[in-house]
Amino acid sequence: MSEPDVLDEVTPELVRRVEAALADDQAEDVRSLLAGLSATGQAEILEQVAEPERDKLVAILKKDLDPETLIELDEEILEDVLDQLDSKDIAAAARELETDDAAAIIEELPEQERQEVLAELPAAERAEIESALAYPEGTAGRLMQRSLVKIPDGWTVGEVIDHCREATDLPDDVYDIFVVDPEGRLRGSVPLGRMLRTKRPVPIADIVDPDIPSVPASADQVEVAHLFRDKNLVSCPVVDVRGRLEGVIMVDDVVDVIDEEAEEDILRMGGVGIDDMHAPPVRTARLRAVWLTVNLATAILASLVIGQFEGAIEKIVALAVLMPIVASMGGNAGTQTVTVAVRALATGQLTAANALRFIAKEAAVGGLNGMIFALLMGAAVVGWYGDWRLGAVIAAAMICNLIAAALAGTLIPLSLQKFGVDPAVSSTVFLTTVTDVIGFLAFLGLATVFLL
Repeated sequence: MSEPDVLDEVTPELVRRVEAALADDQAEDVRSLLAGLSATGQAEILEQVAEPERDKLVAILKKDLDPETLIELDEEILEDVLDQLDSKDIAAAARELETDDAAAIIEELPEQERQEVLAELPAAERAEIESALAYPEGTAGRLMQRSLVKIPDGWTVGEVIDHCREATDLPDDVYDIFVVDPEGRLRGSVPLGRMLRTKRPVPIADIVDPDIPSVPASADQVEVAHLFRDKNLVSCPVVDVRGRLEGVIMVDDVVDVIDEEAEEDILRMGGVGIDDMHAPPVRTARLRAVWLTVNLATAILASLVIGQFEGAIEKIVALAVLMPIVASMGGNAGTQTVTVAVRALATGQLTAANALRFIAKEAAVGGLNGMIFALLMGAAVVGWYGDWRLGAVIAAAMICNLIAAALAGTLIPLSLQKFGVDPAVSSTVFLTTVTDVIGFLAFLGLATVFLL
């Protein structure tokens, strides 16, 4: 398969052909069309077809469905697919998955069905999954895999190599060999390449790296993602409170965490709590209505500010025409700043140590842009209305609001985080209020003082 074909594994034409085959109840044609797809490709097909066709597709693929497909599905679609599978099917899929992925799938089931699925699993696998489910969602304990290469610190390189060749329960992908003492405490790790280049009689303890980072099972997955990024890790051991090795987190799972956190921040900044593309309309409307209600309240506040200047607006109609420009420019400038601030807070780049520098920089940017657009808008208003005083008023209001927007865009997320509120959730709502109120107040207030 050529590279473009790999990149376009699921094309609109393929989706249409699958839908047509499903509509005609051509099960063999459906299997043929999906036979060469990866787990990600199967997941994309399941997400793109309509719900009735999806149910047919799951029924056809029930025995051929790649277990990895389940972990690639959107949460709403996963619930729908799991509804079509019985306990034996889900248990069979769980046996093929890593512990963390199997736990993530089983967690989505109702309690009774969850117990039925666990009962179908071998005792050892059931114990590992139940252990994973005991950790809160979003922690290193939930994210880690129990399958890893763990060897005693008294072995030689040759013994480790022989063990890796003969053991039947090792993971498919191995990057590091983890070394433990007789009590199971982590001594360090040995990269696979270093071990293979070392003579067999050499004690493994002689080539172990004791300074590798590790994380407690209770660590937040976002902190784990930061550690992987800062240390350029491909794997990281997870230890309990006594330093005993419990599992390992792999880079592919961390990539998923980074993607989820970035997606969550974007959705929350837009007032959307979850990825609701596949959610039912009623649920989507209910979730979005919460922040729309807050936005309505802030819009009323801005309107009350405008109402204080009714007399000025009645005398100078141009004010009604121009005032949305000031508020809009402030809102857009503030959104740029708050986006950078929220992302910097999420990645740990913005801290108390550099907060003042960041605020000063953004205020300077706001002031520079304010002066640039003040000159442009002021000149435009003078040319439009032939009134230099009106041009000066809108220019001054533009500078005031862009500086206010820059300050609000930095101070609001920093303040929310200090009070334990996720800045991504409500920063834009408060920002819009500030830029609207300051924009209207500055423009209409200056107009009242200098034009009436």
